[in-house]
Amino acid sequence: MIGLAGCGRMGRPMLDALRDGGTNAIGFDVVDKDVDHITTNIMAFAPRLETLFSVVRDEAETNALLFDTQNLMGTAPNLRRIFICSTLSPRYVQGLRERVPDHITLIDAPMSGAQVAAENRTLSFMMGGVQDDIDEALPLLACMGKYFHHMGPFGTGMQAKVLNNLLAASHTAMTRLVLDWAGASGLDTERLLTLIGTSSGQNWLASGFDTIEFARDGYAPDNSIGILVKDVAAALDAAPDGMDTALPKQVQATIRALKPHR
Repeated sequence: MIGLAGCGRMGRPMLDALRDGGTNAIGFDVVDKDVDHITTNIMAFAPRLETLFSVVRDEAETNALLFDTQNLMGTAPNLRRIFICSTLSPRYVQGLRERVPDHITLIDAPMSGAQVAAENRTLSFMMGGVQDDIDEALPLLACMGKYFHHMGPFGTGMQAKVLNNLLAASHTAMTRLVLDWAGASGLDTERLLTLIGTSSGQNWLASGFDTIEFARDGYAPDNSIGILVKDVAAALDAAPDGMDTALPKQVQATIRALKPHR
């Protein structure tokens, strides 16, 4: 059986895509979704589980899922493959290999594209793992995504993801600042976004401002802007020795200070 844990704004459409792709996937979440194929009962999820997609929020929830509260390492005897799709510190992800039994294949497969890409099944996956394992995984990932990047051994997919998200975070911080600045200067922000889309300032957030679900949100610890702050922290946790981390820290602080944009 295929299972997906973490049926939130990203996990729920990913689960739907797996099911529409012909799998018998079921979901697990700690919050009741009032859907027959998503359960809050780990013992209705774990015993037949063979392949797990983990899309939980952070390291604490990953620990709870695999080792602590839900303890799939102890409650899922048939588990043979885990996809780590959450955005986590690459240092933490590398440590999972020592904590997960050797007979279980680990693939880090974080994704990019926001909820709109999950719903449209056009996610971009960054993967780390053995080539044969990646090849075997592609038909499942193809149910949910459009772009697939094998970055190297286990852990490299996550390293690529946090670096990608450093850029996304900088785009978010500066785009929101520019729009506030434009409004205060009397510019029509919709016209400015159209201009940016065809000019040198083009970037991910500006181009998707009307489709990215959190583009106008302010910071809250439990919303998508808060997750972006967490993702920058994941990158900083694994920063190579000697790297200048001042700019990422400033971007993180700027995002944490964001107010809703209307």
